[in-house]
Amino acid sequence: MSDTERLAWLELALTPYVGSELFLKLLQHYGSAEAALQAPPAFIEQAARQKQAAAAWCNPEKRALGKAAAEAALTWERQEGCRLMMLCDEDFPTMLAEGLTPPPVLFLRGNPALLHRPSVAIVGSRHATPQAMRIARDFGEALDARGITVVSGMAAGIDSAAHQGALQQSGATVAVWGTGIDRIYPPGNKQLAYDIAERGLIVSEFPLNTRPLAGNFPRRNRLIAALSQAVLVVEAAVESGSLITAKLAADIGREVMAVPGSIDNPHSKGCHKLIKEGAKLVECLEDIVQECPQLLQNAPISSYSINKPRRKAAATAPLFAEKRVEQPPHPPAASERPSEKAADGHQGEEALLAAMGYDPVHPDTLSQNTGLAAADVYAKLLEYELDGTVAALPGGRYQRIG
Repeated sequence: MSDTERLAWLELALTPYVGSELFLKLLQHYGSAEAALQAPPAFIEQAARQKQAAAAWCNPEKRALGKAAAEAALTWERQEGCRLMMLCDEDFPTMLAEGLTPPPVLFLRGNPALLHRPSVAIVGSRHATPQAMRIARDFGEALDARGITVVSGMAAGIDSAAHQGALQQSGATVAVWGTGIDRIYPPGNKQLAYDIAERGLIVSEFPLNTRPLAGNFPRRNRLIAALSQAVLVVEAAVESGSLITAKLAADIGREVMAVPGSIDNPHSKGCHKLIKEGAKLVECLEDIVQECPQLLQNAPISSYSINKPRRKAAATAPLFAEKRVEQPPHPPAASERPSEKAADGHQGEEALLAAMGYDPVHPDTLSQNTGLAAADVYAKLLEYELDGTVAALPGGRYQRIG
């Protein structure tokens, strides 16, 4: 890919109202990102089925945001250990193209080779008990010792403990962020972020300087599920975001497992719910490898490129030694902190359901049709899924059922 096409790819991917689905439609129709940037508004309106997307496409300020984000990303990539992984790259992980529309670009910091190793996600409560924290650390350490990468979201609680456990061994752990890769969240995990960047890998699909908004985290959970061959839930309430991750994992064919806990602990009820619904009850590492023997085959996970046939993963890239992840200039304001529920009002909810109709539809299409932010659409759809209003379908689409 030429430098000009690479810049155009980033600009197109980071332009407001261009989600993954519209990006791929443009690329398939025009053949290159450079050509797609010249698409007439009429094509955008037709492809996106939404006039606001075409209006934004004609807005110089909106287009300038995409170009500025692309240039900032290229500047960021010049730092040691930093990489922009494109969907067209030969080592783009195949698992991100299974059951969902893959992101056009990933921001990576650390060792990209970890995306091509057998992996298990460990997720759970942000307010975990000391016992659950120990269990998560033990599983993280045991998995790494057997050559299995530990994937999580670097949230407080179970996520952090799982990463710390892997760091007790080789440090083969992947942290998927719901912020820009230049913003550490939560701020208290600054040292953990440094350690993962040096020995493991940090991944984000969000542009630089993206704040920790509520709607970002369901999208992060989707990547955690997709990057793992199995998801292990350690202590989670019934309405926990961890159950959303588990549901997403099941929808795309991943194994779902859970650690049981005390019946008196409300943070164990989510795990018990999963087990009742068919998740594997896990008490030790052997339970995991018996359920997923492919984790011990040590075969590299295949790569995916929209430009070339699938092939084996590229050779392992060297870890960088001393580069640090930048600390965000200010802790996020209270209004920016994530919550379990999206902040859409009743009117926005009704508009989203009306726009869905009763046919399968992709979240990016709903975002374009309603004018709602993609992050808010993803968050609200996951809420609807939990209460039985919509159902998730293959290919990342949703259908209204209630």
